[in-house]
Amino acid sequence: MTKLLRPAPLPPERAGRLRPVNRPLPGAPAGALSRLRLLAWPLYLLALLWYLRAYGLPYANDVVFCWLIAALLAAAVHSGHGPRGFLLVLRDWVPVMAAVWAYSLLRGYGAHTPWAPHWRPQLRADELLGFGETWTVRLQYGLYTPGSPRWYDYAAVTVYLSHFFVVFVVLAVLWRRRHDRFRRLLTSYLALTFAGFATYLLYPADPPWLTAQEGNMPALTRVVSDVLTQSGLPRAGSIFENGSRFANDVAAMPSLHSAYPAMLLFFFWPTATRRVRVLLVAYPLAMAFTLVYGAEHFIVDIFAGWAYAAAVVYGLRWLRERRHARLRAAGRGAPAGSGALDEAGALAGSGARTAPGTPAAGAGRADWTGDRQAREARRVPASDEVGEGRAHGAGPVGEVHDAGGVHDAGEVRDAGEVRDAGGGEADGRAAAGRP
Repeated sequence: MTKLLRPAPLPPERAGRLRPVNRPLPGAPAGALSRLRLLAWPLYLLALLWYLRAYGLPYANDVVFCWLIAALLAAAVHSGHGPRGFLLVLRDWVPVMAAVWAYSLLRGYGAHTPWAPHWRPQLRADELLGFGETWTVRLQYGLYTPGSPRWYDYAAVTVYLSHFFVVFVVLAVLWRRRHDRFRRLLTSYLALTFAGFATYLLYPADPPWLTAQEGNMPALTRVVSDVLTQSGLPRAGSIFENGSRFANDVAAMPSLHSAYPAMLLFFFWPTATRRVRVLLVAYPLAMAFTLVYGAEHFIVDIFAGWAYAAAVVYGLRWLRERRHARLRAAGRGAPAGSGALDEAGALAGSGARTAPGTPAAGAGRADWTGDRQAREARRVPASDEVGEGRAHGAGPVGEVHDAGGVHDAGEVRDAGEVRDAGGGEADGRAAAGRP
């Protein structure tokens, strides 16, 4: 966990960034008190181990969320940012937890629809895919022995339970290291979640285990629940999501258990390395096998989950590209100082503004897609506004981040750097527009 949440090099977005403080902040406690922050992670890990021993493995969304927020708060304390770190964590994560809790509540109410749950279309489709017999029946009768779980049964339980925390852990890592991608993945997650809820209202569907209980299929076992019961592994109850109002046994189409791994696959595939791509492909396939083998979902439920994930990820990406294309097109004809937002999430105009009266630099000034020379060409006087802060010309060479923080006065960081030679006058090349 410490490695996953370790500080990263300067990302393009400032929000959610909690790097360790190398010098005392104004008003920060000094001496022994300031070193108490180093106890944040040990105390967190001790509390987590105590909870696991006393209450068992957390698997409910709200329990996982609480421990995840506690980890981020521990990271904020360890980084030495104090109240600012707490506010960043609460600002970005409490609304997420509220949205997930609201979905869970709405999902429970969605179980009480005026129309009967569907099971026949999914069963017929699975029988067609299984050449007359569903793959759930084939796999359970061939692999599962009630009362004597095998190693692959425990592996299936592990994959199934990963649904409750993998997406949140990935979001936490992105929140620390790439806040722009955190917002995009969070948007995809929420859109996919509430799209599934809307479908549960319109098309309630029985899972295989419930279809079998009603006598419409051969007898089946919920493998995950059965293995957990036989293993004696304690499971922590939910904090908020308790009671029948949160239960919905007919929320099977689409399968969000299969949709979330597919969402990660589609989201990270364009930038993933070869080894990461292997994991991105293996995770949805392992989850699909677990869901079919464990009688949790029909195969068509899984296909629907994959389709929903593709529609959400690629649909949102298309909307972003259209928006950025309009901003870039508007930036080419805009006056100096307006700027545009590129696809990578870097600010082309809000981070560093040209001096008043400086003419536009032509088409090249709007190309902010990662070309370092183009970024360095946009050098500005240190006396101009940068981001939300203002650098003052005199004094030793310092730096102003895009977040608007002024450490000394002089060096301005956005995509390139501008160093003030003490008098506050910018390099003459910026006014001339030369690289």
